[in-house]
Amino acid sequence: MFDLAPRLRTIAASAAIAAGAVLFTVTPAVAQIAGPAPSSTSLPTLAPMLEHITPAVVNIAVVSRSSVESNPLYSDPNFRRFFNLPEQQPRARMSAGSGVIVDAAKGYVLTNHHVVDGGTEISVTLKDGRQLPAKLIGSDKETDIALLRIEAKNLTAIQTGDSDALKVGDYVVAIGNPFGLGQTVTSGIVSALGRSGLNIEGYEDFIQTDASINPGNSGGALVTLDGKLVGINTAILSPAGANVGIGFAVPSSMAITVMNQLIAHGEVQRGRLGIGIQDITPDLAEALKLGDLRGALIANVEPGSSADHAGLKTGDVVTAIDGRPIHGATDLRNRIGLTPAGSKIRLTVKRGDDEQVVAATIAAEDRASTDLSGTAFDGARMRDASDAESRQVGASGVVVEGIASGSLAARTGLRAGDMIVAVNRVPVASVSDLRRTIAEKPAIVALELIRDGGRLLLVAR
Repeated sequence: MFDLAPRLRTIAASAAIAAGAVLFTVTPAVAQIAGPAPSSTSLPTLAPMLEHITPAVVNIAVVSRSSVESNPLYSDPNFRRFFNLPEQQPRARMSAGSGVIVDAAKGYVLTNHHVVDGGTEISVTLKDGRQLPAKLIGSDKETDIALLRIEAKNLTAIQTGDSDALKVGDYVVAIGNPFGLGQTVTSGIVSALGRSGLNIEGYEDFIQTDASINPGNSGGALVTLDGKLVGINTAILSPAGANVGIGFAVPSSMAITVMNQLIAHGEVQRGRLGIGIQDITPDLAEALKLGDLRGALIANVEPGSSADHAGLKTGDVVTAIDGRPIHGATDLRNRIGLTPAGSKIRLTVKRGDDEQVVAATIAAEDRASTDLSGTAFDGARMRDASDAESRQVGASGVVVEGIASGSLAARTGLRAGDMIVAVNRVPVASVSDLRRTIAEKPAIVALELIRDGGRLLLVAR
């Protein structure tokens, strides 16, 4: 390392000599200092809006218990008795995040599932410094949304905006608690809408923004310039773990839908229609003469399903649900999956040259297909393959409908859309078959599956 000071001094001296040479040849000018701008000029500021809404954004502290990583020998009771080793207790771990008060009267606070997941104690700190214990009402891993409740007077709630009305280029403001520093405000624009395929969550329809979002901002508010909540800040895409201008937020429309179900049931009761769907690619659009039509193409219809009873057919293109446009397969899946079972919906369908509206009833999702916790498929949401899907690939199997980010299933390499046809060379035709096959918890699980029309083998340890 070298000292730049001598060089800087040399540059300064040279400048002074040059300046002196000029002063000998010209008349010195009188120095002028710029005065303040005229009082009639008002500078643009977000301060009035922020003063109104920032009391609704809170800091969340979570205490959880983490297992102690140790030598496997320490788990042997004989080894511990021989060396008189004490029992190792789980360590307390503290984490921090953000939340948004959405109902002041009832004390409801929206945040992320990953902020409170595994927490044994949750506390909320308001902008005025009050610290309050929080009760977890419910949490949904698939959308990364959780709902807390606090009891206090004089709370401030934020008004919910219409995230579906957002456009790329709209200005937005992110408010949260980055790195535990305390409430922080950053601004940017909506960079993109409807982001999916990031494997962050099971149901993805993210708002992308370049407003700075950093660790600790999770669960915080993404608001418009008029102070309305349009998103819950959730994740960033960064090679270093800090903001590089690519942040993601769960749209308020999805967050509020999940919140209402958590209030009513303590969980999200997802629905299904019984259809296989896919995006409309340029090749499909040309082959089916769809032009620039946007929507989701129905690839198959399960016999006896709600879609079958409603009269939906393979080749139909769903362009809207209850009058709201559908932009692709992910959009349709999200809308159906977050609609409570028993709800009646109206689908706008393009069939050939005709457009028609089809009424359908959302059926309850098979719970047996959603719970594979404690197995090698932990984090995967599965169901039995339909007859049409089985005929298409020439085998029965289990379809992976969704994968939770960071789960064991995700680390194994499973993807949404995979169809598992065999486990350790034993054919599986249903989720029940899959459970029986892995009931003995083998050390190595070899999965034979079909992905994008081809067969491959995955190994889980």
